[in-house]
Parts: sequence; C-alpha cells; structure tokens
Amino acid sequence: MPPLVLIYFDFGARGPYLGQVRCAIMQSAPSVRIVDLMHDAPPFAPRAAGHLLASLCSSIPEGAVVLAVIDPGVGTQRRGIVLEADGRFYVGPENGLLDVVASRARFRRLSEIRWSPQRVSATFHGRDIFAPVAAALAEGGQCPAGWIAPLTAPRRVAVELPEIIYVDGYGNAMTGLEARSMRPGGSLRCAGWRFPFARTFADVPVGHPLCLLNSNGLLELALNQGSAGALPGVEIGAPVQIEPGAGEARVL
Repeated sequence: MPPLVLIYFDFGARGPYLGQVRCAIMQSAPSVRIVDLMHDAPPFAPRAAGHLLASLCSSIPEGAVVLAVIDPGVGTQRRGIVLEADGRFYVGPENGLLDVVASRARFRRLSEIRWSPQRVSATFHGRDIFAPVAAALAEGGQCPAGWIAPLTAPRRVAVELPEIIYVDGYGNAMTGLEARSMRPGGSLRCAGWRFPFARTFADVPVGHPLCLLNSNGLLELALNQGSAGALPGVEIGAPVQIEPGAGEARVL
C-alpha cells in the first residue's frame, strides 16, 4: 500500500492554504497518498479539536501519518512534535491538540521537531515545517537524522470533555463525551435546552430535541430533521451537563 498522509486542519477548504500544504507534501514525497480527514476542525480550539481527532482514530489505518494543525500559537515558542501512538504518527504543534490521542494510546512515543527549512513563514508552519516532516515519516517510516529528538511522554489528560466540540453540516452538535457517560433515561442539557437520550433520530417526533451516540462514539445533540446548532447558545465551547433523570424536553 502506498504511504498515506491524512490532513486534519481548521483552515477550511477555501483559499490557498490547503493546496499549498498538499503541494508541500507532494514535493517532499511524490508517491504519498493524501486523504482529507477534516478541513473544518474546531477553529482556534486545540483542546476541542483534540477530542474530536481522538474519536476518529479507529478509522485511520496503521502506518498512516496524520498531519494535524490547529495552531493559534503559530510562530511562538510552542514546540512542534511527532507523536507515535499505536502504530500511527501524528505531526503538529504541542498545544494540547494531541494530548487525548496520546492519553488513550496503549503505546506512545513523543519527539520534538528540531528541523526547520532555511525559509519558514512565522504564520504557516503547517506548510513549511509540519508537512515535510509528515511526508518524510510517511515515505520512510522515520525522519532523517537530526530532524527530531526524543521527549518525555506527554502528560495524561481527561479523555472526556463536557462541552460542544463541533457542529456538523446538519447542525448536529458533537460533545467530547462518550457513551459511558450516559445512563438509560438520562439527558444532556446545554444553554438551557434539554436533549433526552435516544437511539436514533426517528425515536422522537420531527422537530424535537434528542441526544444520541453518533457514528464516532461521541454523544451529540440534535433535532430530528432540524438543527441543534441553530439554537441560541448551542455552539462550540458551550458546556453540557448530564442529567440522570427523566423529564419533559423543551419542544421547539
């Protein structure tokens, strides 16, 4: 199988940035296949984006390299890192983005990126530093000598986050909580709205709120054939609370 790099960004698909990163990968490793995992990860929110990335890991083939860049501190003293976790490599900034992946891994090894090209933009390390490192890992399974140096294992962090971490195109609001957080008859509350737990969208009438386990293993807030993300206050970063008992949901 040809080497594989998966792109996980908050850049968006519009504008030149995605194309420039793709070109940087291809210039370093022309045989590498590139898969767009996400272009619209939670912007400027490494912690939320890290929880979302961790929920996607099971679909990533072993041996693949994930180029993960949500980097509001680009150009500062924050380090660039390579995380090897359960047979996959993750390349990106050391700002919490890769902490959850590291915490859940059975095997993990962390390195600091020491390499830098002669010309590097202070605002685009994703293209100038991280993309060539990801390409080198994908093509050869390791970086050239001197490019990275070992670090101590990253600190373990909470593997669940009780807040909205992403709103998809349907308006479904994913949380950083997994199924084990919910009990039968329970619900989630966000911004004054109550979302009772259900198995499918169709378990509640059209227009009614619900909380369900999505295909990535995360609890998400939804409306049957509607947009939870359109409700006032239901947005990335909004806290959610677990309510164990039953009650009347607010009808919309």
